[in-house]
Amino acid sequence: MRSREEVEATLQVAKVNPAELLPVVQCLSFGAAAEAPEYRLLQLEPELCAELEAGRSLMIRGDREEHAVLCSKDKTYDMKIADTSNTLLFIPGCETPEQLGADKPTSNIVHLQIAGVAKNFWELRRCRPKLKKLKKLLMESPYEGPDTEQEQTSANSKYATEDLLDQVQASEEEIMHQLETLKACQIEGYWRILDFDYEMKLLNHVTQLIYTESWSFNRVPLSVCLQELGPLEPENMIEHILMSYGRKYTDEGDTYFEMKEEKICRGIAQMLLNNAVKFSLSEFQEVWQQSVPEGMITGLDQLKGLALADYSSKPETISLLNIEDLPEENQERFNTLFKIREKWTEADIVPYIQDLCSEKQTTGALLTKYARSSMQNGIKVYNSRRPIS
Repeated sequence: MRSREEVEATLQVAKVNPAELLPVVQCLSFGAAAEAPEYRLLQLEPELCAELEAGRSLMIRGDREEHAVLCSKDKTYDMKIADTSNTLLFIPGCETPEQLGADKPTSNIVHLQIAGVAKNFWELRRCRPKLKKLKKLLMESPYEGPDTEQEQTSANSKYATEDLLDQVQASEEEIMHQLETLKACQIEGYWRILDFDYEMKLLNHVTQLIYTESWSFNRVPLSVCLQELGPLEPENMIEHILMSYGRKYTDEGDTYFEMKEEKICRGIAQMLLNNAVKFSLSEFQEVWQQSVPEGMITGLDQLKGLALADYSSKPETISLLNIEDLPEENQERFNTLFKIREKWTEADIVPYIQDLCSEKQTTGALLTKYARSSMQNGIKVYNSRRPIS
């Protein structure tokens, strides 16, 4: 334990003027367990710091074989250990110069023990949520309707919200948004994805009723749908399919749905393409136009990220390529795309990589990093930077 005289003697040897320092001296010594602390340092941006100070939680998620991520309520962060050349000390009770105000007693000596030492810390970087696992889990037990034999005898895994939060590396808000994108719904407390054939069956019931009643697709009454289709399918499934393919609103106390033309056209296109490896483009467009509700206009722009047209083949073809089925890691995504097609135009590849962009990244930057460009028949095309096996 140093005395005041020893402190002043040390300052004199160091040729430091005591008048230029605060009067309080904090003397440090190592505690018995300083070399094996139970603490880890985590570097937080102000927004995350405010989350903790407000009493909210941050969750670390990841199975043993997965790289850990940290999640707030609405964001996901990659966690990496960063080494530092400066030794970091854990000192309970230590105060900064700002905290040592003028009201402290003069010539005061405070003895503090170092509780731990660290030479690295956890560094957080905002990253995309890892949501592919969510669809994989839900596809273990797709919902085929209440009367199917599989549903009555199913012993497959089913997942409640808490199960998904525990297993999927994403924040709660990101998971809930993806569940909406996947058109998942809760059945008896578990999240389920509809079997695609059953989904199309429900959609067909709704569109046929709209025709029968001569309704506008912008004003579909919920109450009549439930009344007319209730004997055919569960009411919660009818309302779910309206929510999946439309927008809910109220008018004079009644609930209506504005059906989304593009969603309906994409769903029917996917149904047609599911049954063919490749489809003649002209034949597909003809069948597609005949299959969508009357008055709806079909266009290939509606199928971005869902189907891929090949204008170089004779005849021209189109095939299903759903972005939901592609890898979520950048290099794996590009490898998969370049296995499917050696050279891509920018217009064709952008719909399949735009979800990889971070907040400050563009598709152009991704293409520069993972592909090289060349000219082919006066059109810029992209191929892989590395050999594809």
